[in-house]
Amino acid sequence: MTTRSVTESEEPAAPSGASLPARPRGRGKNVRWGIAVLCFGGLAVNYLDRSTLSVALPSMSDDLRIGPETQGFILSAFFFTYALCQLPAGALLDKYGVKRVFAIGAIWWSVATVGMGLVRGVGSLVGARMLLGAGEAAGYPAPAKAVSRWFPRHERTLANSVWDNGARVGTAIALPLVTMLVSAFHWRVAFIACGLLGVLWIIGWWRLYHEPADHPKLTTEERAYIEAGGAHTDETAAQEADAPEVRWRDLFRYRTVWGMMLGFFCLNYVIYFFITWFPSYLVDERGFDLLKLGFFGTVPGLVAIFGSLLGGFTADRLLRKGWSTTRVRKTCLVSGTLCSSVIALTVVVPTASGALALLSLSYASLTFSTASVASLPADVAPTAGHVASLAGIQNFASNVAGILGPIVTGFLLASSGGSYVVPLLVSGALSVVGALTYAFVIKRVEPLPVR
Repeated sequence: MTTRSVTESEEPAAPSGASLPARPRGRGKNVRWGIAVLCFGGLAVNYLDRSTLSVALPSMSDDLRIGPETQGFILSAFFFTYALCQLPAGALLDKYGVKRVFAIGAIWWSVATVGMGLVRGVGSLVGARMLLGAGEAAGYPAPAKAVSRWFPRHERTLANSVWDNGARVGTAIALPLVTMLVSAFHWRVAFIACGLLGVLWIIGWWRLYHEPADHPKLTTEERAYIEAGGAHTDETAAQEADAPEVRWRDLFRYRTVWGMMLGFFCLNYVIYFFITWFPSYLVDERGFDLLKLGFFGTVPGLVAIFGSLLGGFTADRLLRKGWSTTRVRKTCLVSGTLCSSVIALTVVVPTASGALALLSLSYASLTFSTASVASLPADVAPTAGHVASLAGIQNFASNVAGILGPIVTGFLLASSGGSYVVPLLVSGALSVVGALTYAFVIKRVEPLPVR
């Protein structure tokens, strides 16, 4: 792996607020934030569709006769294709652009979601779940790429927290929406309805998303602000055209990339406990009925939204104060990931309200870090043409945890008579490992040296 010499000079501090370009003011000069909101909508639908199964699974299990071990495999089937397809998705986004590839991915996952409402057995359910994973692979690297092109460096973390909160909102909406649809109609109706929501977003995306150079409503002032702040624009790519080529496979030679992969693996293992097993935990371990689940089950996801925004605001504020990118990223990543280990303390809390409070704190701490995680690909990309590729590589590793986590949790539950003690302790331990990774494996957060 390629590393920098320890004798090299320390990373310079980021520009202070006084040296930053003036922020455009007034109506019609915040088009970039509309792009962030558009990406937020895409990820919200993305996570709504993937979370529908977790919420509907208790009802589906009776109809399709699915046991705990089989449930774990069904939940993990999504992540096999989702993780593997991260790698080509990132490369395709860098080659063909955000607008086209994100739209194709959304069409794919919407069709797969509708298909899950038509399954007749475990085999077809697993197949539809794997197709869903393949289509949703563009959902993470696409917004990361879009933000790198639309935002200056000192606004990127907050912008990333905006679209990344689509994950929390989509997951939170899934609980009341899907439980309502299942209770009022049938679990099949829930899948079909959620799939059709994706079609509405696709129409909006295709009509509204443009690159900065082509956007009809982007003012000259705002475009100059974006470019002066270090966005990865077409002009940046043209300037880098004569630089030595960094092949996709060469990205794996860097220690920083492996640190990004391992850190996000640990962080996502815990996040996907909330996405996959959290509803079942509330029902089986804490005795929630369907109505109580739909109401209180949204609390951690809603708290996590504020955690993500706080993480984005804090990081960008520190950058504007002149902190180096390395110092800012490590502060947010290590503190948030370490604090999320409180998930392990739920095993000694006797009340459901106390456990829900700790779980909410854990989830919010994780999302405090995710805004910085989403910013790492643009921070370390050797050229503008590597941002989505690095985002895909990072997310590939994180979703290996999505494959292993539900399976491991399912087997631990089966072997312990349904107790969640060991699964929660494992999640807490991995939070600590993730914090140590961001602290010591990743050295400097800066563009990877071109060899």
